[in-house]
Amino acid sequence: MKTVGRFAPSPSGRMHLGNVFSAMMAWLSVRSAGGEMVLRIEDLDPDRCRPEYAEQLKRDLAWLGLDWDREQTPQSRRTEAYRAQFARLEAMGLVYPCYCTRSELHAASAPHASDGNVIYAGTCRALTPAERAEKTRRPAWRLRVPDRDTAFRDGVQGVYRENLAHDCGDFIIRRSDGVYAYQLAVVTDDAEAGVTQIVRGQDLLSSTPRQLYLQELLGLPAPDYYHVPLLTAPDGRRLSKREKSLDLGALQITHTPEQLIGTLAFLAGLQPEPAPAAPSTLVSGFLWKNVRSDNVVIHSEFRCNIS
Repeated sequence: MKTVGRFAPSPSGRMHLGNVFSAMMAWLSVRSAGGEMVLRIEDLDPDRCRPEYAEQLKRDLAWLGLDWDREQTPQSRRTEAYRAQFARLEAMGLVYPCYCTRSELHAASAPHASDGNVIYAGTCRALTPAERAEKTRRPAWRLRVPDRDTAFRDGVQGVYRENLAHDCGDFIIRRSDGVYAYQLAVVTDDAEAGVTQIVRGQDLLSSTPRQLYLQELLGLPAPDYYHVPLLTAPDGRRLSKREKSLDLGALQITHTPEQLIGTLAFLAGLQPEPAPAAPSTLVSGFLWKNVRSDNVVIHSEFRCNIS
């Protein structure tokens, strides 16, 4: 079976070093297998995503030497596909409206998962039709989850296991503003694109059991997953688009594409030293067994501290 991978950036700002790292790893994995790379613009959030950022993302990928074979329709134009999958879940009796406010969900007494997210307590799960009719705010829509373990073997992090009922709770698949949520959108998109391999940051590891559950319910194929280490700031925060000194706008002034790729390949464990390298020169020697699984600290001057 042909390997099909994807890079799925959100056009909410300039790519930062962590985005480049994930894109490079996804690209090397697909190209080393002789596979196909899909580019998908994940612009679900209308408040944060802009078309000009999407075009800049494409220019940045081209500058880095990370090409793609085809482009999937952006998420902002795939609402009907998500609506159809939502309707299927609704017909199964697994979807219900949730009227909880953000402050109620984040109350100090609410249980939190290891990643800091609130574990939903099921407050609105058993509301009667009469109780729902009394509500005045527009609801979000949640998916009922089973009280059982979901486990998979990640290509970098090893076996990961989660009980959705205990570690996550019923999760949102459509927001109160009508926007379909990330979890439902990505499984729909990955299946439509024929994606067989997903390479992304370790911060999304805990999303995978939810996506596997959705794939099971909707009869969609489950790709292989590889969650690569995060590039973090010295205080432990993962790099974000707020780190202006580490976004590509700044880095393109001080680094060549080969310098960036070579250093990131070194940080990943793919090179013995941070020598400049084009992505194409790294393909033949790429092996997942050589990729480190622990996070890497990056200082603002782009020095690494490998622990």
